[in-house]
Amino acid sequence: MNSSDIWNIVLGVASSAVSAVAAWLLQALLRRRRINRERAFFGLPAGSEALLVVPRKAGSTDNDRIIAQLDAYALMELAALVYECGAQYTVQPAHQIRQGIGDRAEFCIAGPSTNERTAAHLKLKFPGFEFPVHPVEQDVRRIEFVVGSETYAWQRGVADYVLLARISVGAQGRPTFLVCGQTAVSNLAAVRHLRRSYRELSHKHGTDSTFALLYKVLQPDNYGPDVIEFVADVTQQAQQAPKAPVPAPAG
Repeated sequence: MNSSDIWNIVLGVASSAVSAVAAWLLQALLRRRRINRERAFFGLPAGSEALLVVPRKAGSTDNDRIIAQLDAYALMELAALVYECGAQYTVQPAHQIRQGIGDRAEFCIAGPSTNERTAAHLKLKFPGFEFPVHPVEQDVRRIEFVVGSETYAWQRGVADYVLLARISVGAQGRPTFLVCGQTAVSNLAAVRHLRRSYRELSHKHGTDSTFALLYKVLQPDNYGPDVIEFVADVTQQAQQAPKAPVPAPAG
């Protein structure tokens, strides 16, 4: 082997090493950009703290607050999200929280009938969103969302709606996220969608806006929380307080 052959081998090895280092640096840069985008969207800079708000299972009481299994899974997904961002989290039952919004990122799971914190946020920021639950007969409820003039009714095993919302309090504050599903299945579906699709949501809504998006979980009896589709952006309707009924004329 002559000196030119050795030189070619050395150049080849050096070129491969340089390419490997460049690829590693590019991957590191992409990972850093991804995590910075995730932190900005969720309001979770490294070392910050998030609040995970625990609902109670439908039918349980304040003295016996049981959490639905799928809601527990949703909280685990959110805990993993916080950990990915290099932040810490505190888990608290909804009825024990007495503080405002914006001091730390907050994630509220479930609707107003099982999460007092969700009820307060909806009343304050989304007065045009109603979540009535009507008892029909023993162990049977009629569940629906009412947004403006539209009604979205739960259909057992067919359609399960969930409101995914973010409340922004300005550039200096931390956002609050609401995952308000008609059932625990839709709560989990929306949390998983939030983790998967935050880049799309960030691109469309930015990192400092308030939004309210409606989704539908399809055939949950067959597919569980895995099939979810976008229904509508209801931000404007949800932020508008319903008009007071006009009193009937006297006489």
